[in-house]
Amino acid sequence: MLTYIIRRLLYSIPVLVATSFLIFTFVSITGDPLGRLRSNPNITAEQIHSIEHSKNLDKPVIVRYGYWIRDAVTKQFGTTLFGNRKIWPDLRRVMGHTLQFILSAIIISAILGIAIGVYSALRQYSLFDYTATTLSFVGFATPVFWLALMLQVLMVQIFLKWNVRVFYTSGLSSSVNAGHGFHFLLDRVQHLALPVIALCALSTATYSRFMRASMLEVLNSDYVRTARAKGLIERRVIMRHAFRNALIPLITVIAIDFGALFAGAIVTETIFTLDGMGFYFVNSLFASDPYPVMAWLMVVATMVIIFNLIADILYGVFDPRIRYE
Repeated sequence: MLTYIIRRLLYSIPVLVATSFLIFTFVSITGDPLGRLRSNPNITAEQIHSIEHSKNLDKPVIVRYGYWIRDAVTKQFGTTLFGNRKIWPDLRRVMGHTLQFILSAIIISAILGIAIGVYSALRQYSLFDYTATTLSFVGFATPVFWLALMLQVLMVQIFLKWNVRVFYTSGLSSSVNAGHGFHFLLDRVQHLALPVIALCALSTATYSRFMRASMLEVLNSDYVRTARAKGLIERRVIMRHAFRNALIPLITVIAIDFGALFAGAIVTETIFTLDGMGFYFVNSLFASDPYPVMAWLMVVATMVIIFNLIADILYGVFDPRIRYE
């Protein structure tokens, strides 16, 4: 197993290097980051040239990529183009906030999706199966931004009608100092509940459909029929022989969906004004600052690679034959 993990880690290194080069190249050629300054009559050509020289913007792309890699490794992604603000402290702060509700959304969606998918497969063509199928199609068709807005409207109406604060519709905390321990946890849950629900809708629908299809395929396989023919109890057949193998395709879906959730987080965090990576990304785009954008993309790409690596390791855990391929 250790050899399998090391091999997967080595495979990830060239992928990460190639990803970093593509990110830097595409962001660098999309436009002139100093376009706003050039159009400002109060900024002299000498000042613009000084900024270009300090940020290596007057050099070829391949040379600038080398400087950017150096700054990413030794200077924690360096500083912003305007203001020389350090990138990593802000990025680390918002990354923690985003991971809180993205991981919560993945865990909740996986639990609900697996439970619904397994029960739908075991009760194929039942009322529960038809209801779950209908609701999953509704989840597929519901845009994240629309659901987020509707949740906000619902919470506002509840507060105005009954003066009851169930969940908050914006921000990460109700005050600068939200307290400690249980009070802090409760306050954070009340603020993250609506973003998590908005992200969970599509993911739960996806996981339940994949789990149902995978479970049905496994239940009709020869080794499951053989296990039943040997007289094993149904619970053991389902949990030990069918469920474990049916999880393998879903692991791939969850690993891929992690990157999609970051894209959904951009919309969700903007709507709920959360101090997360999506909100940070949008502000960096509006500021026309390429360095925080590139740092954001690099962190997201690294996380996607890490989650795919975890998925590869889980393949080997659930199916030992994969380790020797």
